[in-house]
This record gives sequence, structure tokens and C-alpha cells, in this order.
Amino acid sequence: MDSSPQEHRFPCDQCGADFRFDPVAKRLVCDFCGNTAEAEDPTPTEAIRELDFRAAIEARLPEAEIEETRVLSCPNCAAQVEISGPDHATECPFCATPVVTDTGTHRHIKPKGVLPFALTEDAARDAMNDWLGRLWFAPGGLQEYARKGRKMQGIYVPYWTFDADTKTAYRGERGTVYYETRTVMRDGEQVQERVQKVRWSPKRGRVARFFDDVLVLASRSLPKRFTDALEPWDLTALEPYRPDYLAGFRAEGYAVELTDGFSEARAHMDRQIERDVRFDIGGDRQRIHSLDTAISDVTFKHILLPVWLAAYKYRGKTYRFVVNGQSGRVRGERPWSAWKIAVAVVLGLAVAAGIGFVLAQQG
Repeated sequence: MDSSPQEHRFPCDQCGADFRFDPVAKRLVCDFCGNTAEAEDPTPTEAIRELDFRAAIEARLPEAEIEETRVLSCPNCAAQVEISGPDHATECPFCATPVVTDTGTHRHIKPKGVLPFALTEDAARDAMNDWLGRLWFAPGGLQEYARKGRKMQGIYVPYWTFDADTKTAYRGERGTVYYETRTVMRDGEQVQERVQKVRWSPKRGRVARFFDDVLVLASRSLPKRFTDALEPWDLTALEPYRPDYLAGFRAEGYAVELTDGFSEARAHMDRQIERDVRFDIGGDRQRIHSLDTAISDVTFKHILLPVWLAAYKYRGKTYRFVVNGQSGRVRGERPWSAWKIAVAVVLGLAVAAGIGFVLAQQG
């Protein structure tokens, strides 16, 4: 078997430059000569197939589900970003750190699905500009940076999804709220007051839930609060993975291993199961004493989701902005303008002093 790294390159048949995938036209486009080409169509029977979790952790996945890619590893944020062709040096798209890298390879589970970019770079920049324009106390240089239209990076960020069938036996108690009236002394007088009480009764039972596509971020390059804020993703729009979707974009290799990803997914499942149990117990209050969950038919897939990213350094510190490449939702880090805050404080004190003076005169 050929174990050489796969190259996600699509040279233009007219000028030899690399095609990029145009998310609007759904075609491969050459920015140098204007040539276009059809993106590869999946076969009619192609579907996004789940993989068996147990087989994966026991290293029994078919070799066809594994690929090798050349990657760079950023020394600052630990991002693992795929590189292609003769590239050896680049800037990390996640933190703007200049990186010089060896031509190492990364052997990993192939993506099964990809959510193609729906937003162009211009649309993503407009979304970021709108978001920046709504920030209070941001330095003027920050918005100036956005207006200059510095190039944004289109990144496919790795995620795991997990499916599982669960059945849970539980023991607990159901609380029913009732009230008693009692007489108390208040300010030297007897008054009646209602006192809330809870009557507890034992409860046991079973709940079942099938979990479909529990989404877990497989990257450590971006703060999780950013990527969580980009949700929701419409995973019904997932396409079977095809390398041509990556043309003109970068793809990050997963840094969260499959078993760690499942641990996070299991924590999500356990929280939902607890909510199901509380609903099943019913009543006004619930106590849960034990949960015994049997989990079966665990499957997973590795998918790539589209993110537009801008990273720049401002006064020695890196700031990052991310845009959901499907919906246009924006999150990011932002510096604060000390002088704008100082001016606002001074103005606030002046207004407060003015109001105090007017009130004093009226008094």
C-alpha cells in the first residue's frame, strides 16, 4: 500500500496555479486565469457512514479509513494545520505566529463528512466588521485593521460526532410541595403565615434515549468559548468528504484524540440523561440517588466544519476573530482602549456631578 501523504491540490488545467473551491458557485475557480472546473460529484450511493467506536480504539479500522497528511505544528498555540505542495514556512492562521516546519506527516482517521463553506471571504469580513462596529471601548486601530480588509483564512476545523443508544435505571425521590399555616409573633402581635414543606416519596424507574450526532470539538487551537459560541451548526447540510472542498482552504488536523472526545460526549450524554430522569420522576422537586446507564451501539465520525479566521498582533498581543462559515456568527478577542474608558469615566463623573448639583439647587 502507498503510505505517502495525500496532497489536497487541484492544479488549473490552463495555467497550473491551484484551484480554490468557490462556496457560492460550488465550482473550482482559478484566481490567476479565471478558469473554472466542476467539483467532483459523489456517487449516487455515497453516504456519510458512521464508524464503529470499539473497532477504532482497538485499532481495527480498515486501512481505507486512515490517511497521512503533511502538517505544521505551531509552537505557540499547538495548532496542527495541513500544508500542501512544497510549502515549508507559513504563518499560523490561529495566532499569527511565523512558523518554519519540517515536512513531517500526521497519520489520522479520515474525515467522513465536510460542511462546505457557505460564506465567501468578503461576506465573512463584512460580518466581522459589523461585529467590531458594535464593540464598546475598542481602540480605533482595531476597526482600522478591519477596514483595511486584511486577508482572512478559511479553515476547516475538526470535530467528532458520536451516536449511542442508552438505557438508564435510576433510584430517587419525588418531592411534592405543600403548605402549612402556623401562628407566629411579629412586632408583638400574633400573625398567621404559610410555611412551605416538601413531602418526599421513593421513586425508581428506567429511561432510554438514543443520542445522534453529539458534537465535540477536536481542536485545541481556539478557545472553546469561541467555537461553542459559533453554534448551532446545521449538520443536515453535511456532504460526504471530498478533498476538492478543501481547495483554497486549510484544514486543521485533530488534536483531541477519539477516546478523549468520547469522554466529553459522554459527559454531555450524562447531563441529558439526568434531565430525563428528573422529568420522569416528576413532582415539584427531585432527588437522584443512583443512575446505572448501559450504553451500546457507539459509533462516530470525523467531520470538518468551516470557520473564517483572522489573527493579528496589537501591541505585542495576539487577537483572534472567528466567523461561522455557514451562518456568519462572529466571536473574537478584543483589546480595550484605555483612553476611551478614561474619557467615558470622566464624562460619567461630570454627568453625575451635574445631576447632583441640580438636585442640590432644587433642595
